[in-house]
Amino acid sequence: MITTRFAPSPTGYLHIGGLRTALFSWLWARKNGGKFLLRIEDTDMARNSEEATKAIIEAFDWVGMEYDGEVFYQSKRFDIYKEYIDRLLSEGKAYKCYMSKEELDALREEQMARKERPRYDGRYRDFTGTPPAGIEPVIRIKAPIGGMITFVDGIKGEINIASSEVDDFIIARSDGTPTYNFVVAIDDALMGVTEVMRGDDHLYNTPKQIVVYNALGFELPRFSHLAMINNEQGKKLSKRDGATDVMEYKTAGFLPEALLNFLLRLGWSHGDQEIFSIDEMKSLFEPSHISKSSSCYDLNKLLWLNSHYIKETPNEKLVEMLKDFGVDLSKDSRSNNILHATKERGKTLVELASQINLIIQQPTEYNEKDMKKAIKEDTVDILKDFSKLLAESRATLLTPLDYHHALESFVSQKEIGFGRIGQPLRVALLGSMSGAGLDEIMNILGVDESVARIDKLISII
Repeated sequence: MITTRFAPSPTGYLHIGGLRTALFSWLWARKNGGKFLLRIEDTDMARNSEEATKAIIEAFDWVGMEYDGEVFYQSKRFDIYKEYIDRLLSEGKAYKCYMSKEELDALREEQMARKERPRYDGRYRDFTGTPPAGIEPVIRIKAPIGGMITFVDGIKGEINIASSEVDDFIIARSDGTPTYNFVVAIDDALMGVTEVMRGDDHLYNTPKQIVVYNALGFELPRFSHLAMINNEQGKKLSKRDGATDVMEYKTAGFLPEALLNFLLRLGWSHGDQEIFSIDEMKSLFEPSHISKSSSCYDLNKLLWLNSHYIKETPNEKLVEMLKDFGVDLSKDSRSNNILHATKERGKTLVELASQINLIIQQPTEYNEKDMKKAIKEDTVDILKDFSKLLAESRATLLTPLDYHHALESFVSQKEIGFGRIGQPLRVALLGSMSGAGLDEIMNILGVDESVARIDKLISII
């Protein structure tokens, strides 16, 4: 059975690069009827944050990426790690190293002076003498001395790294706590992980983990390392560019379907298709189609996708979602008409809520620039006459089309350009010249409210 995992460290928020990695792992497991596991790598007690852990799980809940079984926490597995450290020591595959920090620093300086890559020199690898006093040893694993460490990366192809590049690295610190590359290999093996997908910043951790796998006789998973997401200038994505907390995308009014669709296309493709339902993602995803090259974060594309998903979302669901953005249409009989008028204009739920508020809340102020553009010498008379027309036609104004015909008739009778009534009318109804169609707005407001807003602007002019 194909088993994948996502294993974040709770030292900060879950950003979109991490979510993309999780998405690819989740899709591959779901496509194959396998398991997707969530493991919190919280062995760094000094930097762990309970708040970050909650935020990671909250993000998974929001985007709807369900994981199998309970969440694994490395901090609860220390006894397991100790068991394997003791096993490696007893089998002579690991050893205690008594080098002091001062000795390590001196060795590093000597190597750098010789323009060598700093690395541990193995001086305690076969040590049988009396340990120096006052030194709490670390535990180092015996890495292979010669040859190559080779594995086939699912994206990058065959990777060959000289064993000499991997020193006898530490698997347990002097206080007994295990190190990252050791516990990751143990956990992936014991949890039956068959596919490890992660960012290519982990590429050079892989040889070390392979050393652990081999020392313990574990079967290697298939490793796949994803190229990074860059900003539009081709540089590393920063928080300003979008590498921010996944939940901030929710706050900004993005839909989870849009964000997942966007992340799917960052480095993966299926022909020219841009829009994928969740079911299509699961059925079409194939790791062999992941690009070896870095992908480019494009906010405009994310906004385009989000706009698409907003338009496709049923009104009942949108009504519920908009409550988080200060708009409650649940008891408003006009909700369908309001959403019909505004759905096309909101790229985010924040924008959609703003468009809705323009309609349902009477203007308290008017855009100064739009006022100057819209108000002419005869504007008051034009608005008064149109207000009178609305009041007199009340019985026939039942649909947006009726209001549209009323506007056309008024323009024709007055022999004026549409802008002479359209611009000041829009300012009167919404406070500015932005927003939905005038016929839809007036149909939503009704005659009385439309007239009241027109009269209010007249009084101000």
